Amino acid sequence: MIKYSDLNERQKMAVTDDSPHLRIIAGAGSGKTRVLTMRIAYLIEQKGVKPYHILAITFTNKAAREMKNRINDMLKDEGTGCWISTIHSLCMRILSEDIGALNYPKNFTVVDADDQRQILKEAYKEVGIDKKEYPYGTVLDYIADNKYMNVSPEKAMEFTYGETRLVNKAKVYDYYDRRLKQLYALDFDDLILFTTRLFRLYPNILEKWSRKFHYIHVDEFQDVDKEQYFLIRQLATVHDNLYVVGDPDQTIFTWRGADVNIIVNMEKDFKDTKTIILNQNYRSTNNILSGANSVIRNNKARVDKELFSRNGDGSKIIHKTCASETAEANYVVNQIIKLHGDGYNYKDMAVLYRANYLSREVEKVLIENRINYVIYGGLRFYERMEVKDILSYLRMITRADDLAFIRIINSPRRGIGPKTLDGIQSIANEQGISMYDVIKRGLYPKNRDVFDGFVRMVEKWREDMKTLDLEILLQEVLDDSGYRTMLEKENETERLENVKSLLDDIKQYSVDYPDSSLDEYLQMISLYTDRASEDVGDAVNLCTIHSAKGLEFDVVFVVGLSEGIFPSERTMAEGQKGLEEERRLAYVAYTRARKLLYLTESNSFSFVLQSAKLQSRFISEIDSRYIDHVDERPTPFRSAIFDEDIVIQDRRKEKPKDDQYRNGDTVIHKIYGEGIVIGSENGVLQIAFSHPHGVKKILASHPSIRKKKKEEYS
Repeated sequence: MIKYSDLNERQKMAVTDDSPHLRIIAGAGSGKTRVLTMRIAYLIEQKGVKPYHILAITFTNKAAREMKNRINDMLKDEGTGCWISTIHSLCMRILSEDIGALNYPKNFTVVDADDQRQILKEAYKEVGIDKKEYPYGTVLDYIADNKYMNVSPEKAMEFTYGETRLVNKAKVYDYYDRRLKQLYALDFDDLILFTTRLFRLYPNILEKWSRKFHYIHVDEFQDVDKEQYFLIRQLATVHDNLYVVGDPDQTIFTWRGADVNIIVNMEKDFKDTKTIILNQNYRSTNNILSGANSVIRNNKARVDKELFSRNGDGSKIIHKTCASETAEANYVVNQIIKLHGDGYNYKDMAVLYRANYLSREVEKVLIENRINYVIYGGLRFYERMEVKDILSYLRMITRADDLAFIRIINSPRRGIGPKTLDGIQSIANEQGISMYDVIKRGLYPKNRDVFDGFVRMVEKWREDMKTLDLEILLQEVLDDSGYRTMLEKENETERLENVKSLLDDIKQYSVDYPDSSLDEYLQMISLYTDRASEDVGDAVNLCTIHSAKGLEFDVVFVVGLSEGIFPSERTMAEGQKGLEEERRLAYVAYTRARKLLYLTESNSFSFVLQSAKLQSRFISEIDSRYIDHVDERPTPFRSAIFDEDIVIQDRRKEKPKDDQYRNGDTVIHKIYGEGIVIGSENGVLQIAFSHPHGVKKILASHPSIRKKKKEEYS
């Protein structure tokens, strides 16, 4: 029996209204899943609708399972038989019954991501290209875009106009298309495309399925794309009952085809559409909601609503300005440690960011403090392919070990295949030398020009390492190797951002350890990558805002709130449409927080932006009544190095902190362990650590060091 007493007035309207076309605008945390499942239960229990006449489309298998379980809890056996599934699962059931009309067998194959990569591997071999120059994900996106635009492989080849990279992609598309047909296989995009095509070509099949579904429900309607919407409208042809639930303010997947105009303009397609707005939030406090409301109110492509909560005002949103990315990460982790001491579990805290590369500094500080963390929907920074590639290039300069050599000798592509590497490896094993020494000494007879050029490049870097700063050396490696050009040609923006973030990392390392070598930097990084393999239990959550959709946490930190980073410079280039997408992302990020919301940014120079950072508009757009600004921005000054307005803390007025340390003091460093102070000058300490670290120069104010306490002496 449905307990209507559990519903607020608007939820009750959304459950019981009999209008044929209902649009439920469900704000963040407003109980949309409860409303949708109770609506289905209401149709069965109160209206006598047979479960098998009810269709509910979700966008994840997890959501489908949750909905089924809730309905079963409410109705027991009476609810059995509802069609509740993702749109892809629904299409598979339709096609498994009627795909014969398209001359495909009913037992057609559906290829998964691994199958797709295997087909691309075959295609790359036939075309003669390398996956490092043509990443699988990029090519699969190219194929999917062509399919959705109804562009055949033949047409795609016409549209290349002879441009080499596009020609190669079109050839792969052609191979991929032919291979799927040979296998009588469909990929996930085909499931929807084949279903809509089947319905267009065979109206009798469309009528059969449309008659089956008397009531159609769609969850997360703001995320549907044009082809999915076309399919939904096809299925609603006969009975014409459509019930959709979504929130235009949470449309953040337009890059995957989602179109916010579909939910915003639904009444243009269904003239009698009735809209019910769910605006009571059960998740967050009013200060968080009001702050988020004041930001999203600046968007125009939306349905107006104001979320409110009965959870009380709670703490104000906290905004912190930091001097650097390292200081920002230290602030965030220090707050996490403090909150953990106050009783919050690590798993109830999350650090959200606009782009994956922004996790780097936070990861490092979490590892230094031995705090477990988990990354949703992505790899840890130092495990990302492009980061490992560049670190391997740097290892060629210092050690030229075989693992680094194998990883980068053909990245970018230099025409070096597995057989060649096997031959070099055999000679290296016989001679007892490294693979790099084999080609350096000219012991492998083939590919001489390629290997001689590679050796000249590495030896040049080794010579330049003696005089160049580490960040300049890395810039040289990126340019000479062709790695930067490879990423730019493929428009691999996210991978380029990760490489530029590594530049920031090396620059900061050079500041913190001015006399350290490249080898010492690589040793330090190995400490982070070794720690990354530890098991996680109660762990802090790190994820992009896109990955955080649908999640909620007691405490949320949104980092990197600088113009050009968040909002993203790339998305803002799309004009008002892009800016509104970014603002919706901010709204989603802020409304993930139940109790505490922290917004942080730093005002240092960014290699990713190639400029100084300016505070994000998504901070200034928050009504001052709902936010506390911990620090105001310091005064900018002109940088002679970058010729930019750089904003940093004015250290001329700071008293050097080396006066708290004396020669002979024992200090503890988070990575190097115990050391003895042997000298100090202008705020920089000279500290002798045990082997293999040796003497390091470290800022006395750096958070990685502290004096050893009396009680720590045995």
